Amino acid sequence: MDGKGQWALLCVLVVVGFAIALVPIASPVAGADAGGATPAIQEDPSESGELADADEIHIDVQIRENGSATFTVEYRYALDDENMSDEEWDEMRTDIEENADAYAATEEERWNQTLADGENRTDRDMNLSNVSVSTDESTVLRDRETGQVTFTFEWSKFARVELNRIEAGDAISGFMLPDDTTLQFRWPDEYELYDEPDPSPTGSNDGSISWDGGETEFASEQPRVVLMANGTDGSNESGEDPNETGGNQETSDGEPAATGDGPSMPWLAVAGALLLLASVGAAGWWIRDRQVRTQSSASEPSPASEGTADTGGSDGVDGPPPELLSNEERVLRLLEERGGRIKQQEVVSELDWTEAKTSQVVSGLREDDEIEVFRIGRENVLSLPTEDETPS
Repeated sequence: MDGKGQWALLCVLVVVGFAIALVPIASPVAGADAGGATPAIQEDPSESGELADADEIHIDVQIRENGSATFTVEYRYALDDENMSDEEWDEMRTDIEENADAYAATEEERWNQTLADGENRTDRDMNLSNVSVSTDESTVLRDRETGQVTFTFEWSKFARVELNRIEAGDAISGFMLPDDTTLQFRWPDEYELYDEPDPSPTGSNDGSISWDGGETEFASEQPRVVLMANGTDGSNESGEDPNETGGNQETSDGEPAATGDGPSMPWLAVAGALLLLASVGAAGWWIRDRQVRTQSSASEPSPASEGTADTGGSDGVDGPPPELLSNEERVLRLLEERGGRIKQQEVVSELDWTEAKTSQVVSGLREDDEIEVFRIGRENVLSLPTEDETPS
């Protein structure tokens, strides 16, 4: 590379360094609270319209295998003279039934605000559909006669799916759960909990967990629930975070994870400045090293031609060392070394990765058509695609 090219590269690295240095001191996201978390709903969902006097709110989330979810939101009213009389309930029930579309539209608008925040955090295109409302009477509220207004709707791509693994909760991180409100997650029978939910639930049954608003306050990275298909190895013996995916997933919104105990803004500015100086210094060192190598190569005589014959890689190294390869390249190299086919569990052992990290890398390779994945019994098998391959 000539002198002009080297200085052009140095300028590019300086610009990149400035950009990186400025990221930590950027203004916080509009609407974020003092701790950095953006509440999913800015107000108590019971404090709007005709639903203001609900005694309890129950939000049931049925997670589907494809990552979508069916939401059932129940507003419950104790029917007695102290809370709501039978006459008041009858009037409210009649109004809802006669104006069902208007009530459904209001509820959809409220949840679409939550969905928009979820799209920004997860970088997944989501959608609400099939919003409906109904009314009923039961005895679910402390064994008393109860009036119930129920909204149901579908939320697409609510959870993240990777082969036989489902992670749910990131779409509603920091969700505000008022008192007298419960949130329940349920999942398909074919799945089971991979690790302890975060935060710990206040209630649990086979195939479901729940949090009570009177005892739970979600942080910016909560709630989190990770599920694995039954019969797959869901152990986490390494002690690593099951959400770890190689460092490129948890910040898909482009913002660092916000915590209430993070460094203050002046320290972030100092860290950015130091990173900038390190970038410039590294660029200068690289250019100087290139110049020294070029001068040294030009001054030394070339070895005899008979001593430089092509040895076809006689040093035993086929390609760059593993530490210079990406995660995807390491899996592909391992496949080539094994003749084009390997069990996913062997990849975990050979590369000393966690199940979660291996699943993430394999999922990306499969989506890019770099590999094919099929099952033999309860195990995933990876193979390199071949043009003439036919089913056996």
